Amino acid sequence: MEYFLLITGLICMLVGILGSFLPVLPGPPISWVGLLLLYLTKGIPFSYWILGITLFVAVAVAILDYVIPAKGTKKFGGSQYGVWGTNIGLIIGLIAPIPLGFIIGPFVGALVGELIYDSKDHHRAVKAATGSFIGFLASTFIKFVVCMVYLGLFLAKVWDYRHIWF
Repeated sequence: MEYFLLITGLICMLVGILGSFLPVLPGPPISWVGLLLLYLTKGIPFSYWILGITLFVAVAVAILDYVIPAKGTKKFGGSQYGVWGTNIGLIIGLIAPIPLGFIIGPFVGALVGELIYDSKDHHRAVKAATGSFIGFLASTFIKFVVCMVYLGLFLAKVWDYRHIWF
């Protein structure tokens, strides 16, 4: 059972890191579940403080993941179409076999979304797409950093108690 929890926790960590880039997966909460599974093993002493603080951070980042791109779009004069375009462009950019599609896709998606919203004002559409893209990058960066910190905590605990498993 210990190995199952350890391996499942590591899988959750890796899926959480992947989820920091994919809008359909909540990266930090999935990584937090990986930490929880690690602490549920008999060899690791349970820490309410670490789990509580990391849960708070995971929930806060999950909420900010929706707020930051919208604020970036609004700050640059965009609409909800730009936010939706960013997410759709990211998914298409990940699937499309083009280099750096995960970066190009959100910008092009936001631009297309803004042009659908108002096809006459190209300057505003580019400005709003830029804002949406910057918000997306900021949100993704924050999620990635949090997931990497959680992975670091996970690996540090496994290393500290390696005598139990190895």
